[in-house]
Amino acid sequence: MGTPVRLALGSTSPAKRAVVERVAAWLFTAWRLEMLAVPTGVAPQPWGDEETARGAWERARRARERTGADYGIGIESGVAEGPFGRVYAVSWAVVVDREGRRGIGGAERFPLPEAIVERLRGGEELGSLTESLAGDEDAWPERGAVGVVTGGRRSRVDLLAVAVLHAFCDLLGPG
Repeated sequence: MGTPVRLALGSTSPAKRAVVERVAAWLFTAWRLEMLAVPTGVAPQPWGDEETARGAWERARRARERTGADYGIGIESGVAEGPFGRVYAVSWAVVVDREGRRGIGGAERFPLPEAIVERLRGGEELGSLTESLAGDEDAWPERGAVGVVTGGRRSRVDLLAVAVLHAFCDLLGPG
């Protein structure tokens, strides 16, 4: 099987761990995952694609530097203004390798209900807002905002796996 690929995730979130484990199984025959908390360098509630993607980049870069892993992985979610005057939930993933090259991937975005947007504009964070709306606190980490908005038809892990897969494919090439 050879030497396992070393992956470093710039987060200790169980949901983000599940995301990386899912994608790593698709891409590598042998791998090992390290998780660590790192600063994002962005606001607790990132606003806009640039700030959100920068948070993912900082997570990936710092995780790889601190561990010496083959790949550092950063995942960050935020909100962004979009079409028709709506505010959307956005998620970005960045993967960085030993040479400092990076791959970037985004997940699908979806509009947020106006009641949530008003509270976001008032300074609250999307995570805590949707957690309070989720009802089942145990299901919250995997469901996320997308689970709340879709009535459980889509999960945070599903959504973020798309972003991480796209980031790896951007870095490594298709296939």
